Formats: sequence, structure tokens, C-alpha cells
Amino acid sequence: MVSRGDQGKTGQPDYTVRSHFHTPPSQFNGCFTTFYHLSLQVENGGTIEDFLQPEWSNIRFFAGSSPKAELADCKISGARFNATGPSSLPCHFELGSCEMWGIGFLPLGWARFIDEDAHSLANTAWDGRNSSAFAKFEVLSDVLCDLDATREEQAALIAATMENLMQPSRDEPKILRVHNALVDGSFLAVKDLAEACGMSIRTLERVCCRYFGFTPKRLMRRQRFIRSLTSYMLHRGSRWTEAMDADYHDQAQFTREFHEFMTMNPSEYAALDHPILSSFMEARARIWGSAAQALDRP
Repeated sequence: MVSRGDQGKTGQPDYTVRSHFHTPPSQFNGCFTTFYHLSLQVENGGTIEDFLQPEWSNIRFFAGSSPKAELADCKISGARFNATGPSSLPCHFELGSCEMWGIGFLPLGWARFIDEDAHSLANTAWDGRNSSAFAKFEVLSDVLCDLDATREEQAALIAATMENLMQPSRDEPKILRVHNALVDGSFLAVKDLAEACGMSIRTLERVCCRYFGFTPKRLMRRQRFIRSLTSYMLHRGSRWTEAMDADYHDQAQFTREFHEFMTMNPSEYAALDHPILSSFMEARARIWGSAAQALDRP
């Protein structure tokens, strides 16, 4: 998928984005959103800015320009290996020409690869080398950040490394039930989600905080918000009232939720350029079947 942009609302430079999505091998079913590669070329050595929507945990490797990124109280600059926990806030970033590999961990993937509670790392961003949870993936950096390596070699290394690191979790059936219910359903009450998952509210809360990063209530609200944001981004020229999820009582409630999850109002967000997110979501929806990580099925 190739997307080209020119100077837009905020005067960002000309750029070209190419997105490639690699299906993880079958032994990783339910663990990852995708293995994805992005090529970004920005004219005249410039940089572009964008906001990532709330998403699951990710690790990203950069060859060429390294991003400046800010998520909640965390700031990263100059790191070729970036890592984020699951988020319910936007990640603002600035990036120049580069090649990037990204690996998104679904909750099952968190259970199999990350030893720490997701809640303790929610809304955090790291130089991956300096995080006890993510440092194990630094072994990927030399090859994924090598401009001379082929994408086939890089994808094969990701699969082999993850094969060596993967450990089973006793909570896997519970994780999958919760994840499927979040994607399939439209729940407004925690008790309804717990009932759909066949578990007590207390067990649901434990599973969500340990592997998903947030309380069940916040996860349901995040899911509703991402459905709305995705609809808006995929239908350029649409109005927020057309994209707004049916579970919102009114536009005022949606605006409050938007500000909570994106730290700005819908009109402020719409006034910004989204050079990476718009093209990436469109390519992801067409090639991968869902436009955002939070909408991926396990």
C-alpha cells in the first residue's frame, strides 16, 4: 500500500508512506495484531507529526530517523527500539524518513511474552533497552534496524525469536473469552461482560488488569471509542455525528469521551493532518480486515 501526501492543514512537508503487513505463523494465532513494516520518505529531510490512537502494546524498530514520541508522562527521543504498554491515551510522535518494523501484542501475546502486569505498564513508553519487560526483544534490533537486510530475512527473524521466547499461560482460555466478548459485543455494564465471559466480576477484573491493562469498564469504553474513531477515519469527509457509535447517549457524551481518550476535542482532532494514521488505517482495513488494533479478533 502506497500513500502520498502534500502540505496539509498544518503545513507538513511532502511525504510517501508504504505499508506492508505480514501474517504471523500459525503457532502465534491470537498473540499478535500483525508484523508490519512501514517505509516513510519525507521531502528535504523534514519530519511529520501524528497521533496514534489508543492501542495494545507495541514494539517498534527504526532504521534511519528515530522518532520523538510522547505518551502521557513518558517521552522518548533517539531510540531505535521503542516500546509501549497498552494505552488509553494518544501517543504523539514526530518522525522523519525511515524504515520501521512494528509488532503488536494482543492480550494473549502479552500473557505469553511479557512477565509483568499489563496494568503496571499501561500508558507508558520506553526506550526498549531500558525496560525490564521489553529488553528481551533488543536481540531483534541489529537486523530489523539494518537497511541492508531484506524484509523476508527480518520477518523470519521475528518469527524465530518469538518462537524461542513464547511461554504458555494458564489463563489463556479466560483471556480469549474476554477478548472475543470485547470485540463481538457492545456491553455497557461490567456484569453483562462478566456473564458473557462466563466468569465472576472479580475474575474478570483480575484478567483484564493483568493482561489487557485496564479495568473492564475502561476497556468497554475504549472499544466503543475506537469503533467511532475508526469509522470517522475510514470515511473521509464524514461528520462525527455519522461516525459516533450508537451506544453513545448523545454528542455531548461522545465529546467528553473523545477528550478523555485523545486529550483534545473532536473538532481539534479533525483540524490536524494525520499523514501516518490515515493511510495506515486505510491500508490495514483493506489488507488486514480491521483498521485498528483494538478491533482485531484474537
